[in-house]
Amino acid sequence: MDSDHQREDGHSTSPIWVSDRPDEGETASAKQSAPTPPTYAPVKRVAMSSVLSHPRFHHLRLRALLAVGVALVAGFLLADWRAGVTAGVIAAILDTVYRARSHSAVPAWRRSSVAERRTEAQLRKLERNGYRTLHARAIPGTEAQIDHLVVGPTGVYAVDSEKWDKRLPVRVQMGKKLYHGPFDKKERLTEALMEATKAGELISKEFGRQVSVVPSLAIYGPAVPWKVMSIRGVDVYDGVRARRWITKRERALTDAEIDRLYEIAATVLPPRYGED
Repeated sequence: MDSDHQREDGHSTSPIWVSDRPDEGETASAKQSAPTPPTYAPVKRVAMSSVLSHPRFHHLRLRALLAVGVALVAGFLLADWRAGVTAGVIAAILDTVYRARSHSAVPAWRRSSVAERRTEAQLRKLERNGYRTLHARAIPGTEAQIDHLVVGPTGVYAVDSEKWDKRLPVRVQMGKKLYHGPFDKKERLTEALMEATKAGELISKEFGRQVSVVPSLAIYGPAVPWKVMSIRGVDVYDGVRARRWITKRERALTDAEIDRLYEIAATVLPPRYGED
């Protein structure tokens, strides 16, 4: 039998071989000829309304509303839409400047409180008299901190600044209990005493002799009906008296001792937030 097949019209044809897997040939050629389609990461479309509703843009929305409101009012009162637009722009600029000055870029947990800033301003005036101050110093091994540690001619002091509700009175019971309205401040006094005691121990160990750190609580807000009162070993006074409380004592340290104690305190009491 001939190897070529005969058609009815007499022409011969070559045999056609069919693969057991009919897709095999096509698949192989397709892989060689067709380029690999690029892979794209899915892009999520975000509506402008959802962006503007984010808390970070809250102040921008308020600023826009302020500008529009001022523009409408000014334009109506002055009967000039151009004057209204100008007033709106000025209002937006003023709002931007105000927020830039009243809001810090530093996270709130790293910013000092109003009370701490007021005490710091007082203590800064003592520098010309030979006092040196460290602020927000951590007590190693605890979560506590000394708001202000002062080293100067009259000794070493720990000042904790407190801003309390001025509507509630400050009072003392039997000379041993401090109250702010109905709230017992025993725990706060205990903490202030512990901070100063621990700081004194650390400084004394490095200094080579006993150094006492005097603890205190400077209160801002409510009226304090006394000048200075020692309650559970802690001096308590109105915050505005902080500088006077430190300088009223007699000289106890030389300039060399002040410098040395300051250096030791800066080492054994690290900054609370990892920076000076």
